[in-house]
Amino acid sequence: MAVIQNCLKPSRKPLLFLLFIMWLVVTSHSDEDYYKLLGISREASTREIRQAFKKLALTMHPDKNPNDETAHEKFLKINRAYEVLKDEDLRKKYDKYGEKGLQDDQQGGRYESWSYYRYDFGIYDDDPEVITLDRGDFDAAVNSGEVWFVNFYFPRCSHCHDLAPTWREFAKEMDGVIRIGAVNCGDNGRLCRSKGISSYPSLYIFRAGMNPEKYYGDRSKASLTKFAMQFVTSKVTELWQGNVFTEIDQAFASRIGWLITFCADTGDCLESPTRQKLAGMLDGVVKVGWMDCTMHPQLCESFDVTSSSTALFPPGSSLAQDGSVLFLKSLDAREIYALVMQHMPDLETLTKSSFEDKLAHHRWLISFTFGENSVATHEYKKLSALLKDAHIQVGKVNCASEAELCASLYIQKPCMAVFKGLGIHDFEIHHGKDALYNIVAFAKESVSAHVTTLRPENFPRDEKEPWLVDFFAPWCPPCRALLPELRKASIQLHGQMKFGTLDCTIHEGLCSMYNINAYPTTVIFNKSSIHEYEGHHSADGILEFIEDLVNPAVVTLTPDSFQQLVKRRKQAETWMVDFYAPWCGPCQALLPEWRRMARMLSGMINVGTVDCQKYHSFCQGENVRAYPEIRLFPQNSNRRDQYHSLPRASVDLTPEDFKRKVLEGREHWVLDFYAPWCGPCQHFAPEFEVLARMLKGTVRAGKVDCQAHYQTCQSAGITAYPTVRFYPYLGTPRRQQGGEYINSRDSSVIADVIHQRLQQLALQNKSQPKDEL
Repeated sequence: MAVIQNCLKPSRKPLLFLLFIMWLVVTSHSDEDYYKLLGISREASTREIRQAFKKLALTMHPDKNPNDETAHEKFLKINRAYEVLKDEDLRKKYDKYGEKGLQDDQQGGRYESWSYYRYDFGIYDDDPEVITLDRGDFDAAVNSGEVWFVNFYFPRCSHCHDLAPTWREFAKEMDGVIRIGAVNCGDNGRLCRSKGISSYPSLYIFRAGMNPEKYYGDRSKASLTKFAMQFVTSKVTELWQGNVFTEIDQAFASRIGWLITFCADTGDCLESPTRQKLAGMLDGVVKVGWMDCTMHPQLCESFDVTSSSTALFPPGSSLAQDGSVLFLKSLDAREIYALVMQHMPDLETLTKSSFEDKLAHHRWLISFTFGENSVATHEYKKLSALLKDAHIQVGKVNCASEAELCASLYIQKPCMAVFKGLGIHDFEIHHGKDALYNIVAFAKESVSAHVTTLRPENFPRDEKEPWLVDFFAPWCPPCRALLPELRKASIQLHGQMKFGTLDCTIHEGLCSMYNINAYPTTVIFNKSSIHEYEGHHSADGILEFIEDLVNPAVVTLTPDSFQQLVKRRKQAETWMVDFYAPWCGPCQALLPEWRRMARMLSGMINVGTVDCQKYHSFCQGENVRAYPEIRLFPQNSNRRDQYHSLPRASVDLTPEDFKRKVLEGREHWVLDFYAPWCGPCQHFAPEFEVLARMLKGTVRAGKVDCQAHYQTCQSAGITAYPTVRFYPYLGTPRRQQGGEYINSRDSSVIADVIHQRLQQLALQNKSQPKDEL
């Protein structure tokens, strides 16, 4: 059975090395590493990829190098690398198969002008106060419990650029109070559509437990701030003789301090908006209050206050205890916040002697450090407050002094780990961003899920219960994307199957024992049998795969069993067979649906699959030319080799069809110009069928055979195969035969481009007077 393996690990096996050398000889593509071309690591985030490409684009662009004849080719290389690595699905394919995994896709064949990269590209990537979110971390962010104000924008939107300077200033103003985010809908079209974004910029407030709220006000910093502060519900308490000591004592009893600003006739007092911001920034860590010294002069004097000032009272502090109360001179919210966090009690330190006892019955989030201190260390002091409702305690272990303890857990670098209240052996290590919101989301997910970090001591070898083991590498982006899906699946299958992850960068010997050569590789151990997971790395895909293991509905066919079961089938039998290749994206997308269909048709139709990568010669002999190829072998057939192919969603166009339906018709069209002899065209054919089904009812999909209709393709300016062109209906008979070029061979990317173009056309039509339409 083929394996879903997305990040390749170099193999030392001579045969694989020989095959790799042969592949290098026959491939027509550059063998340069895309990551090295952009100067980034293999674990780079989408934002880091954009930043690296933008930096190169501004210096290497042909517009800036008019005297360099090689500038165009050099820029095509880095553009192609960027186009592949920024796309989650293409990146997975590239990490697994290299260029072959891209199905000879010619990403990066065209590029924008230098001014586009300078002014329109990744508007907020260089702004530290604005957090760029993408499909991989959006849900974790907005469900973390913090307030998020998110700007959904499009790079070419003029209103988005008009807002950008204000949004930056607003982000600085609100930094630490709430989270300010941005989503580039040019790179995350599917995410934006799933959130109902239909115009740019769209500004939404998100908070766990509430529906997103759209902002409709004017886009000044003052208005944005006023709107956002409505969602900062932390209380600022006015203190006076009747409540001050009770309030302080109650807070101290809960190990919570007080930040009090005293407002007198002289000196500077924190203004009300600043106090409210500080209440939001310090929520759960320190209570914020103020005292009117003009009304209560004697009370202020009892605090040694004679003029306006602000003081921090940590838990248990008193004026009688010299140095325990900190008087702050700053009036800036960010500066005050930083000073307060520095003086807050550190996380509880656990040692080898206390570790086992503390973790025996309580859930803990542990920060493993190696003696270092950073800004993040102070931020982690907020974790106890953020995780209080989830009943998760927070502590730290210094591996520099507790080396034996950390070594026993195979912890070799700073990390966060959740211990689930079942002792020191059941824990899960965090492999996502170090950002506070990401750690909080991980901790809440992990304690509710049933995924454990595996080591040689607890690796399932002869277990009675079945185990799903995820072999992964922390640097591998698809690996990190899979982990939340494993947690979801573990909740659904609790009591039926155990889930574990094994870090192959630490446990290389174990991974080699099971011939793990790429990451992530997901394997199910069921007593003496081992099954490698094949399908989408999603919770639903894993659940369906396991269900199919228990009660298989799809027959895995070999050339011999195909002849026996399909070609020599009984008169009353019907077979549906999926000829596929493991590297084919549409094939992988089909697999869960194929299994689901097989279960629905059980007892009526036999359903099978043939792996055409494994049985390449057989599939060629059966005249299978593109994947997936679905064939129906009917019952009561006189010819046993007779079959019907699955109906296509796209249509073949003749020159007359092209002229009458596309150029002069009243529908939107997307066309695939191809040649039958072209290998990349054959690889792209199933992807185009997926696209045709995605756009059905909105845009018609057609194919033009450029070998049979050469003149039509030449008139349309087609110089390479396959070429994708979009022909939108603009209200008048079309005159441009070339249409609009789309530089992608990924169905999702093409669909996103077309949807965005249709949105632009809809906006243009609304803004034009009726007599211009």
